[in-house]
Amino acid sequence: MSKFKIMTDSSVQLTQEEIKKYNITVVPLTITIDGKNYVDGVDISRRDFVKKMNESEELPKTSQPSIGRFVDVIKDLTSDGSEVIGIFLSKTLSGTIDAARQAAEIAGKSDEVHIVDSELTDRAEGFQVLAAAKDSQAGKTLDEILAHVDHIKKNQKLRMMVVNLNNLIKGGRLGPLAGKIATLLNIRIELHMPGGNLEVAKKGRGKKFSKAFDQRVLDDIAVNKDKIHEVGISYVDTPEVMEKLAQKIKEINPEINVLVQETSPIIATHAGHGAYAILYYTE
Repeated sequence: MSKFKIMTDSSVQLTQEEIKKYNITVVPLTITIDGKNYVDGVDISRRDFVKKMNESEELPKTSQPSIGRFVDVIKDLTSDGSEVIGIFLSKTLSGTIDAARQAAEIAGKSDEVHIVDSELTDRAEGFQVLAAAKDSQAGKTLDEILAHVDHIKKNQKLRMMVVNLNNLIKGGRLGPLAGKIATLLNIRIELHMPGGNLEVAKKGRGKKFSKAFDQRVLDDIAVNKDKIHEVGISYVDTPEVMEKLAQKIKEINPEINVLVQETSPIIATHAGHGAYAILYYTE
């Protein structure tokens, strides 16, 4: 049995096979749609969420896991003497990491639970979680695991294209800049997350802007094609288009593993229809 167990939140992008193979515990966030609560990944799927979001009268709300849920999970994971490494979405996006930290204190397990802010989310968070899980199974020390996770964090890129600003504006994620952008017609924005902070990198009009964004990312992957082994493409509601984008990456280097999946409700809620992200890191 591994000395360290890995815990994360449901905004992470992982396959069910990865979760099972590496014994990863995913603590779900809660979603509220038109007054009805859902547990992410438990009683609502990502595809169903997007459908309900399209039909909802108001912008869905997402909430971090309750402290009580975290306490129960932590007690269960540490019951056999194991320690826990918890890797969560950026603190700037959610209070999840604070809830986990408080839960560890309440459970009296602060010394056994090691909390990491991924400073990102989705597949970028997933890369860190997978590295920690694989290292744990390989018998590496806590310092070795955390150093590996930190190395990935420092060399990761999240490039996101938002084609409809309505949800971002409603959710208040763009701050004072949102109002200015909202007054412009057919504006799309490219978002980055340096140091865990969501920032507007570029803005432009229409599909031409999105195509230029795709090309910039593809060019960067091409330059680093021998240092990039995995790429994540996450989207809200454009699977066919994203599969074509994945194929372009495979044409750059067939050895690059590309995972194309729907993003989590917490990202879909704020990014809105047509949004997608390309996530990768260099070795």
